Amino acid sequence: MTQAILQLNEIEKAFPGVKALDKASLNVYPGRVMALMGENGAGKSTLMKVLTGIHPLDGGTIHYQGQPAAFKGPRDSQQAGISIIHQELNLIPELTIAENIFIGREFTGAMGRIQWAKMYEEADKLLARLNVKHSSQTLLGDLSLGEQQMVEIAKALSFESKVIIMDEPTDALTDTETESLFKVINELRDQGCGIVYISHRLKEIFEICDDITVLRDGKFIGECQVAETNEDGLIEMMVGRKLEEQYPRIDVQHGETCLEVIGLTGSGVHDVSFTLKRGEILGVSGLMGAGRTELMKVVYGALPSERGVINLDNKTINPISPQDGLANGIAYISEDRKGDGLVLGLSVKENMSLCALNKLTKGGRIQHSDEVLAVDDFIKLFNIKTPTREQIIGNLSGGNQQKVAIAKGLMTKPKVLILDEPTRGVDVGAKKEIYQLINKFKAEGMSIILVSSEMPEVLGMSDRIMVMHEGRISGEFDAKEADQEKLLACAVGKKINEEAA
Repeated sequence: MTQAILQLNEIEKAFPGVKALDKASLNVYPGRVMALMGENGAGKSTLMKVLTGIHPLDGGTIHYQGQPAAFKGPRDSQQAGISIIHQELNLIPELTIAENIFIGREFTGAMGRIQWAKMYEEADKLLARLNVKHSSQTLLGDLSLGEQQMVEIAKALSFESKVIIMDEPTDALTDTETESLFKVINELRDQGCGIVYISHRLKEIFEICDDITVLRDGKFIGECQVAETNEDGLIEMMVGRKLEEQYPRIDVQHGETCLEVIGLTGSGVHDVSFTLKRGEILGVSGLMGAGRTELMKVVYGALPSERGVINLDNKTINPISPQDGLANGIAYISEDRKGDGLVLGLSVKENMSLCALNKLTKGGRIQHSDEVLAVDDFIKLFNIKTPTREQIIGNLSGGNQQKVAIAKGLMTKPKVLILDEPTRGVDVGAKKEIYQLINKFKAEGMSIILVSSEMPEVLGMSDRIMVMHEGRISGEFDAKEADQEKLLACAVGKKINEEAA
């Protein structure tokens, strides 16, 4: 194989209470895409932060273009030709697309004046390359999350880097946007760029990558070519064990109807009706923009309803705020755990008990001993990897943050638990743990709605599946009778029903 353009050898990095990297290594080759794989907390993001100078390394060496390298920070590594596209967007909504792409390095002429026409022209070329239809003069805040992600990618391309690191780049992208990104990755590969591709979507790894490096618990496990392995082999390398059953659905005797929605209409939702029984998992499928999240937010009270009826335990409710939804016994776990679900500056304990403080209060005083007991129970039950309950949640891996977000909803002891993309950005090992927890609460009679863009997840975990298209229900199936073809047909608006299928 070609000589590596970038080599990280036996990198070590420790933080108080945890050794994040323990002799981790990575090679990046010119003209090839290297997948960096591992469970949440395996050390992938920390390794990238050490590379780009955000964290100083404690041991090991970095070689770039055959020379020893040590970068003082992201700007330093960027100027050397190493760009990183972060999972969390690093953009300013109040500025235009062009201003976001070229911030801090605007085109200037005589007297330091910004050459706006040139800047917009160059930004428009980058957007065209990524098949983004907006003008570069559009305010970033007017774009969808997926379009903003494409701007982050355009920004990285503008540096004409020799090494580009992509951390979960398709997490918020539609299928069309993902296709455009893959086209650009293939172009960059042909130009001799070395690309590091971090993703939990195994299908993408086998579609776009040439090589794979696996980390586990901060250690280097191995490097192989994509052609030499398969999904099962890769999962075993990542988790250190075989995952016999990726979607461990259990059969539970359903109880009475817990939730009944009749003719609900609201923001992005049109005349939707459905029921949910005790001990049942109702999967909600559909393409991005189909109205799944909007429907959940109307049911929960985060978006207003214009008409329709919501019955919970045979009692009509009209939640007009998330607090109302919680008070009635409906907990909603957001797809955007960082934006809506968690307060990143607070501790694990504070995040977990935030919505359940009324249940932990007696005589106007929070019962801290009860709070600690409940939080510790969930940390143990969910196998949350944290040094202590007082750890700032922003320091945890994505999978562990997600477990805290789910525990936060469960601490309110809800009748209905709505999980919106519960395993987005979560590795296969943590996914399995989350599924087992979902099953545990299902077995205890909780009513669960599972909203997911991953069809295998909906098919594998649900008892019944409802498909949405343009704010309406376009199909409903018993999970045993459903398959990906039926769900996709309904998702694009083709009328189909179980009997006809």
